[in-house]
Amino acid sequence: MTRSREPLPREAARTEGSFGEGFVMPPGDVLGVMGPRFDRRELVVGTAKSGTRLEVAGICKRFGGLHVFNDVSFSISPGDVLGVIGPNGAGKTTLINVICGMLPPTAGRVLLDGRDMTGKPLHAVSRAGIVRSFQQTNTFRTATARENISRAVRFSNGGESLWQTIAPLIDEFDLAAHLDEQSDKLPYGLQKMLGLVLACAVRPKVLLLDEPAAGLERRERLRVDAFVRHAVTELGCGVLIVEHDMELVRRLCPKILVLDSGRVLAEGAPAEVLSRKDVIDAYLGTMEGAEA
Repeated sequence: MTRSREPLPREAARTEGSFGEGFVMPPGDVLGVMGPRFDRRELVVGTAKSGTRLEVAGICKRFGGLHVFNDVSFSISPGDVLGVIGPNGAGKTTLINVICGMLPPTAGRVLLDGRDMTGKPLHAVSRAGIVRSFQQTNTFRTATARENISRAVRFSNGGESLWQTIAPLIDEFDLAAHLDEQSDKLPYGLQKMLGLVLACAVRPKVLLLDEPAAGLERRERLRVDAFVRHAVTELGCGVLIVEHDMELVRRLCPKILVLDSGRVLAEGAPAEVLSRKDVIDAYLGTMEGAEA
């Protein structure tokens, strides 16, 4: 079954200056592109860091008379992994766009450790530590994988120590042998993994992952598990995952939230939520019926 993507309204289109997988290069930034040579023999594991709490309070979004979602509230503490699921058109991607600053909310607030991020532009939200990924691969296409990572490291004012922190991911994703290849020439799965490495390279405090497993083969999807584990244990991140792969959601998310028709239909542990008839009717039943 081919699932349709939630279309972004015109005002949600990414503007020139989007930086890789969810990054923005503010005007005047000059990004370095060289980066150190990578040697897998020098892998080191980063030290776990204290994290930051994200609070979404009563968020609403309307486009004219169209109510995308209404009164959505949740919080993500350091180390939390929250899954957000729902049928196509439920507003999942729009929710990420509002949290990360790509779209302003109609009502409600987005707080990062009590700091009000509501309505702030994408580059400011990214600088504060809320970093998103996109459904499609999104890198500097004509730059090498190494140059892509160097630009992300530069965006975060990092250096060689940051390269060493993300080195385990580079190795885990089999990118080490491809660092000097043009990113748009890499196989799709490696392009997707490169985008996730870029997300970690800007030192996120909260990660918003929009269908990280989309387009990946089954064996490649386990790399998403490794990425989330690294983000939680090594960076101290809270993670929000929008995903259609229910196996992945069950593996990674101790708690899930179901969006349907602009409202929160259910939230709680996957085993409990995914067994509810209203959830099956609204989402899982529709998908399974279409795939049968």
